[in-house]
Amino acid sequence: MPRTALRVRRWAAIAVLGGLLAGCGTEKTDTAGAAAAPGEGAGGRTATDVRPIEAAARITDARGVTVSLPKPPEKIVCLVALCDDILVELGMTPAATNSQVLAHPKFLGKEKAARIPAVPGGFLSPEVEAILSHRPDLVIGLEDTHGKLAPALKGATTFWPVQPGSWQDSVGYLRDLAALTGRTQQGEKAEKSFRARLARAEKQKSDRTALIVFGSDENFGVATPETDVAAGLLPKISHYPWKSRGVDGSYSLEEILARDVDVLFVETLSFGAPDGRLSDKLAKNPLWSRIPAVENGKVIEVDSEVWAKGRGTRSLGLVLDEATAALR
Repeated sequence: MPRTALRVRRWAAIAVLGGLLAGCGTEKTDTAGAAAAPGEGAGGRTATDVRPIEAAARITDARGVTVSLPKPPEKIVCLVALCDDILVELGMTPAATNSQVLAHPKFLGKEKAARIPAVPGGFLSPEVEAILSHRPDLVIGLEDTHGKLAPALKGATTFWPVQPGSWQDSVGYLRDLAALTGRTQQGEKAEKSFRARLARAEKQKSDRTALIVFGSDENFGVATPETDVAAGLLPKISHYPWKSRGVDGSYSLEEILARDVDVLFVETLSFGAPDGRLSDKLAKNPLWSRIPAVENGKVIEVDSEVWAKGRGTRSLGLVLDEATAALR
C-alpha cells in the first residue's frame, strides 16, 4: 500500500515497524512485567487472578521508564488513545485529548466526549503551548511519536512516554496509572474484567480463519500480532496465520484468497473527510468476491478508533466481544 497510508495505520496501531516500532515486536506471553498474575501460562491460558495494586508516587513501567510525581495526578493530558482508555477504566476523564475514542458509546459517548478539550495539532504534532495551557500534572504520549516533546515539557509537567506492543503491556500501563492515581480498586476491577473476557474467549476458540485488514482506499495492509495489539488477541480465539513481513511487506488478495479466510474484519482509516468504506473499495477487485468471508457475508467493518487506536483494556475487551461474536 502507499507509504503514507501505511505509516498512518502504524501510527494508529502504535506497534509499528521501521521508524515507529523500536522494541514493540516482542514475544507475547502472559508473564510480562506488572501484568503477570499467579498461575500464569498453564496450557497457554490467560490467568484471571489479579495481584493487588498498591498506590505509589513512583513507578517504573515494563519498558524501564520511571515516573515520579509529588501527588496523585488529577489533570492528565492524553496524546495517545491508550491514555484515554485507561482513564475511563479508572473512572477519570482527561484534561485534554487528541483521540476520538471517547466518543464511542462504551466510553463517554459523543455528548460527553465533546466536552473534553481537544489538543490542536493532531496526533503527530500536538501543540506544546496548548498542552501546557491545561496545567497538567501528567502528559501521556507515544514514545516514538511524542518523545520529541519531552524537552519542551520538562520543568512544566511530567511526560510519560508509553509504547504498548501487546495486551500484557496495556494491562501493565493500566496498573501503573492506577497506582499513581491511587485508583487501585478500579484498576484491579478493570484488569480482572478483561482477563475474564479473554479467558472465556480462549475456552471457546474458533477453528475459523480470521483476518484484520486496514487501509483508506483499495490499497490495504494486514494487521499482524507482531505489529498490532488487537491482532495479538486473534490467535488466542481463532486460526490467525498472518505474520509480519517487515516495513514494506504485505499480503496480496491472491494470498488471502488462498488462505480461505472465514471471517474478515475491516478497519477503514479516514484521512480527513470520510471517503467511504474500505470493504466497498476492495469489492472492485474481482478476487474479493471469491474470498469465503465475502461469499458468506462475514465481512465486518469495525470501529478503527477502538480496534486500531484504543489498545487499552476497555478497547481490547470490545475487540474480543465483537470478534468472538463474529467467529461463532
